[in-house]
Amino acid sequence: MTATARASGASRARRARASAMSGAPAGSGSAGTGMTRPADHIIVMFGATGDLAKRKLLPGLFHLASSGLLPEQYRIIGTAPAAYVLTDEQFRDHAKDAVQQFGRVKPTGAAWKAFASRLSFGAADADDAQPLLAEVSKAESEIGRHVRRIYHLAIPPVAFGSIIEMLGATGLATDACVIIEKPFGTDLASAQALNRTVHAAFDEDRVFRIDHFLGKESIDNVLAFRFANGLFEPIWNREHVRYVQIDVPETLSIEGRAEFYEHTGAFRDMVVTHLFQVMGFVAMEPPTSLAAKALRDEKIKVFEAMPDLDVASVVRGQYTGYRKEPGVARGSQTETFIALRTEVDNWRWAGVPFFLRTGKSLGQSRQVITLGLREPTLRMFPDEAVEGESCGDGNEIVIDFADPGSIAVRFAAKEPGPSLRLAAAEMRFDYAESFCSANDLEGYEHLLLEAMLGNQALFTRSDGIERLWEISMPLLDDPPPVEPYAPGSWGPKRVHELVAPYRWHLPDR
Repeated sequence: MTATARASGASRARRARASAMSGAPAGSGSAGTGMTRPADHIIVMFGATGDLAKRKLLPGLFHLASSGLLPEQYRIIGTAPAAYVLTDEQFRDHAKDAVQQFGRVKPTGAAWKAFASRLSFGAADADDAQPLLAEVSKAESEIGRHVRRIYHLAIPPVAFGSIIEMLGATGLATDACVIIEKPFGTDLASAQALNRTVHAAFDEDRVFRIDHFLGKESIDNVLAFRFANGLFEPIWNREHVRYVQIDVPETLSIEGRAEFYEHTGAFRDMVVTHLFQVMGFVAMEPPTSLAAKALRDEKIKVFEAMPDLDVASVVRGQYTGYRKEPGVARGSQTETFIALRTEVDNWRWAGVPFFLRTGKSLGQSRQVITLGLREPTLRMFPDEAVEGESCGDGNEIVIDFADPGSIAVRFAAKEPGPSLRLAAAEMRFDYAESFCSANDLEGYEHLLLEAMLGNQALFTRSDGIERLWEISMPLLDDPPPVEPYAPGSWGPKRVHELVAPYRWHLPDR
């Protein structure tokens, strides 16, 4: 099969998935793409002058527009407090600079001219939203009465409540949707309070809690790899899997974000929001369909089956030099690294440990899921017949979900020669080498499109996030002291005791 044919097949599969999730017929969409195209929309971007809008949202929306995936009629209204007010022309210049610097498609020609003409700005404070109200009213009159509205809150969490209350009080929330950025609370009580505030203005079926990890092609591919292949689904259980690791190390330090990080730490920043969500996809039971409710129901069943975190099975670390960062408290106990062991107490996974690890200033920047497979019942090959490792070590399924992503199956094979000696071998699939990637969507682009389509499959539900905070409370209430580690290492030494008798897949080179 040629690369073009493979890409065509992948596109058909993606269209079918989008159709199943959105409820729209396959093939009804923008000309030339075959993708479902959203209905007409007004997109209001709170925090339009901030870093997230600059790096991801504005470049992502322009890529969607240039790919024919935005609605036929749309307006993008940037908003920020009155202290940061821009004219429409200034906002267009700001957007052009953002796309020029961070976009995959450069802001030139007719495509940019058409996109820029849809941009406007309307300031909004919690107690005075009149400029924004006027812009929304103007956009509605230009597009028509049936236009949908979606609000993206690319703002600090402390402002969520006041903005949502303003949207409710002004009537802007009526029949509209909202996209909320992480973190979704900092503990169980704050998550419950935030959900009450959100639900006072928006029904749950109009709330999209965004996690860009779940927009990755390679995370979607976990579902395809499991449920579309009879070779792998039968072994995706405790009878064949010894352990599961989800490992997301980062080489970056806190990058001057001490004010944010001191109140958050690695657990709140990464584990609840990202790693537990990925774990839900890895561990879920087969859903009855690819529809949003079926997928999210199965993911939440995973969270319900997880016991409260055992503080004795958690390693918290802090890289040497963190306390010298500007804004870090003297004697800070904020963790820049965390590794933990948890389980899923159900029929599929009972007894299988799940190891999660993430942190700053580590040896590599990677995003890897590893399933360690059990040894055969009868060991025919002695350890000395294996080059370098025991027979069971290295027998793994490794899913690298950093863009563009890969999947490797590692196994033992006979080494050429007169003696029966085994060596490590690998079968590997690489997205970059296997499909045409010109029209791939980045995580934020994918999720923005799904939100406009009204598809919540890849977004977090309120009961799911509250359950994750619930099982996290033993750790948050009584965290173990942080242990030092050297920048460029793989965390505190005790992390190897946590995973024993197994080993961490990373570093793999």
